[in-house]
Amino acid sequence: MKYILLLPFIFLSFHGIAQDANSASELYPKFEECENVQYEDQETCFNSTLINFIHSNFQLPEKIKEDNYKGTITIIFEVDEDGRFQVIYLDAAYDELKEEVKRLFSELPVIRPATYNGRPIHMQFKMPVRIPLQKTAIIQQVEKEEEIVLKEVEKEDVRELGDNSLDEYDRIKSDEFTSPRYKSQINIPLSHEFYGRFDAAINKIGNNSHSASKPFLFAEVNKYYDFEAERNSMLQDRSSWAGRKLWNEHLIRFQTNDYWFTLDAAFDLQIGKDFEDRAQDFTYNNTRAAIIQGGLGKHLNFYSVIYENQGRFAAYYNRFAESIRPAGGDPAIVPGRGIAKTFMNDGYDYPVAEGYLSYTPSDFLNIQFGHGNNFIGDGYRSLIVSDNPTPYPYLKLNTTFWKLKYTNTWMSLRDVRPAVTNSGSFRTKYMANHYLSLNVTKRLNLGFFESVIWENDNNRGFDINYLNPVIFYRAIEFSTGADGGNAIIGLTAKYKFSDKLYSYGQWLIDEFSSGDVFGGEGSWKNKLGFQAGLKYFDAFNVPNLYLQAEYNQVRPYTYSHNSITLNYGHNNQSMAHLWGANFREVLGIARYKKDRWYGSAKLIYGERGFDFEGEGAKTYYGQDIYRTEEDRVFESGVKIGQGNTVNSFFSEVEAGYIVNPTTNLKLFGSFIYRNFSTQVDTATHFDNSTVWLNFGLRTDIFNWYFDY
Repeated sequence: MKYILLLPFIFLSFHGIAQDANSASELYPKFEECENVQYEDQETCFNSTLINFIHSNFQLPEKIKEDNYKGTITIIFEVDEDGRFQVIYLDAAYDELKEEVKRLFSELPVIRPATYNGRPIHMQFKMPVRIPLQKTAIIQQVEKEEEIVLKEVEKEDVRELGDNSLDEYDRIKSDEFTSPRYKSQINIPLSHEFYGRFDAAINKIGNNSHSASKPFLFAEVNKYYDFEAERNSMLQDRSSWAGRKLWNEHLIRFQTNDYWFTLDAAFDLQIGKDFEDRAQDFTYNNTRAAIIQGGLGKHLNFYSVIYENQGRFAAYYNRFAESIRPAGGDPAIVPGRGIAKTFMNDGYDYPVAEGYLSYTPSDFLNIQFGHGNNFIGDGYRSLIVSDNPTPYPYLKLNTTFWKLKYTNTWMSLRDVRPAVTNSGSFRTKYMANHYLSLNVTKRLNLGFFESVIWENDNNRGFDINYLNPVIFYRAIEFSTGADGGNAIIGLTAKYKFSDKLYSYGQWLIDEFSSGDVFGGEGSWKNKLGFQAGLKYFDAFNVPNLYLQAEYNQVRPYTYSHNSITLNYGHNNQSMAHLWGANFREVLGIARYKKDRWYGSAKLIYGERGFDFEGEGAKTYYGQDIYRTEEDRVFESGVKIGQGNTVNSFFSEVEAGYIVNPTTNLKLFGSFIYRNFSTQVDTATHFDNSTVWLNFGLRTDIFNWYFDY
């Protein structure tokens, strides 16, 4: 943009400064050789002296000779008020040519500057230099928009030099790559480990940042955390092409003044062993992916990743994947990834695709249309919107101004159960939510959330009532009928005690009846959720040590609905906490990073209440959000953990090495211990323990959740 703005500035400068060559009040810049020339010859002397200097001193780089390159270098330069030559803009197909031009201009002598009425002024010029160098040269002055031929040339030579269309294809060359992604409107991929690196930076006291609505844009975080400097601190000294691509850079990268893009190969290659599962020798995941991202102009960015996956996991994880299988005969849905087909009898083949367009028409507004996941909250979990389910189509608006950030998201979700599938196609439902984040003070942030889900009943389709970004969904829900939709509201909060410590929380209300809530009878209508957490950075004065503690609870029947398609779910997974409802949990997380090395530890203990089996009609205890609440067991006396009570313990330790900090490629090893203790063993829930050891090479651009 600065160069686009530069050209009219140059044009105006010349109209105001270099007016008429016959005006005696203006004198051209003078080389020493031109001190004694007549006024009318000053321009010619300046041009010829400069061209002779370039022809005499220009050294064609060896690479250009080898490529037998023919093309043009465009140079915009000025002679400033001190008589020094300054290169303002360079356009060349090779970086080597740019460096040579910079060298040449740095060796030009200081000359007498241009003057106007005896006062020194700057004067600017535009000059194309033809490669290979000819005995002729052409200078084009910006203010006159005409070529000045310094020496006579044959007509056919002029035609060859002036016809740039013949080498248009060859002139498509990349400029110096400056990592534009870090200042772009591209999403920072959801990765708990990666987000933990800059969590402290964006949450310093006094920052007017909003940290709950995720994924963040690189541009909004780059104000507080220098991605490029952090990446550069981890770069290795690699001179070979293969070494740079593996350890430091994007596989393919291209950048000009108008657009840029990168292309990378991504991997998630894991091999492991579930020591409690004697039916299989080992676990594995084999993911190959292609990532392309870039920008077109200053306002439009794009991102796309296509995964090809095959995997077989620990037994408990496989059982859960198969328990949420879709209609149509496919054996499983891999949680958070996608519908799976059978692979080699006991494995899964599950393709996944994600991508979006990100458009920023102004500093206040970003619009995204894509297929992926979103997250609202400051915790490891979210009771409002989580990245737990498989990706879905969405349209999102982020509006940021003053002390506010307002996020509107519209989604198309699927119910894939056999009971609701129609003619072989999955049932479509829609979700709209808005989240308003307000920095009340430099320490306190409050957030207000509302969401509604509706289905295509009566050929309703996408209800345009919910397209309004500034309206209360609860009011619309009532106006469309008692069962027209399922609305949820929530409140979030964050308080910064210091730059190293802050607390956060969420309060979710699925249904609110003040008489039932405050009546003390434990009504089933008390469909509430609660979260409280604490984050501590550089803990105990240890740099890069990150500690987190969090408590979550959701009462029975929350997220479910009497019209079972209006539950708060997608592809048989919860849109919020992955445990559904009827649980409480406490978790602790520690992370540490030094240079390219990192490590993490996670402990989760929870109490959960599942359904018993074979009890008749009224058997719903409130955990499975896909059941109708009309099958509830109790009207009152409802409490967390009711039903088949399970004590669940999960621990995970991971350590690894960041192979490529640009793509976040990691070499890692992990150890998982899980214990699941039920009150009554059933076919779907029974006592089991898991010891799962895993090693792999992974491009960390999404969150794996194994803590089911």
